[in-house]
Amino acid sequence: MSIFPHRPRSAEMAISEHELSGLTRELDDLHESTFPQVRKALDELTANLGHVVAKPSTRRGFFLGAAGAVALGAAAACSGGSSGAPKPSGSAPAVPTSPPAPPETYTGDLKVVALATALENLAVSAYSGALQKAGAGQLGTVPPAVATFIQTAMKQHSDHAQAWNAVLAKAGKPTINDAPLSITQDQVNMLNAATSVPDVAKLALNLENVAAQTYTFATANVTDVGGIMTAATIQPVETMHAAILNFILGQYPIPDSFIGIGNSLKPDMLTVK
Repeated sequence: MSIFPHRPRSAEMAISEHELSGLTRELDDLHESTFPQVRKALDELTANLGHVVAKPSTRRGFFLGAAGAVALGAAAACSGGSSGAPKPSGSAPAVPTSPPAPPETYTGDLKVVALATALENLAVSAYSGALQKAGAGQLGTVPPAVATFIQTAMKQHSDHAQAWNAVLAKAGKPTINDAPLSITQDQVNMLNAATSVPDVAKLALNLENVAAQTYTFATANVTDVGGIMTAATIQPVETMHAAILNFILGQYPIPDSFIGIGNSLKPDMLTVK
């Protein structure tokens, strides 16, 4: 990546359009070269998750379930009718029990998949909202190279979200087409308050850093090899998004050989069950 020392800085953008266009092309090349690997890894993840999802419907599971039902029916028959001992007239009424909590829709690796999908959707919404504000003249002067970067990053996040959603669909789970996350409203508020390119860049930079750390978290918390490889392949793309946004803000992105997880999203930050 190029270094841009001692460049004159404008109020709108701290990088030249020529430099930004070059970085955006490099970003697009990175995404296009790695996305086939992402699809392959997700196919492997889907196949493995398919075996897990299919387990309850095996013949053995069916007969065990049927046997359990017969046993429950027999127990009910034994306890009902006049054959049972009469209850003492003074016995205390039964204490009502609360109904069991509904089962979670996304569990195990699928919860991390759902989390990643929601995060990618949030990034798409943020970049889309920025383009809408730019089109309405609410961000001041927006250089064409910035608009091109936003469109490029937005498409890449959309590609990732669609790929993750395909895993959910093939596993028989509802796809996620919005951003059900505990951080979403704060990000919407920040976007609504943005009045310049730097404001939008700061918002996007925070999201990209969160995404990079979330994928780092996923590599250590997903059990399937395909899922681990997918997270590890997408993470550098998110990191490059962040690097370019740092350039736009006039902050040289110092290479970090160890990306932490302190700001990563965790599965409990997904607001759908």
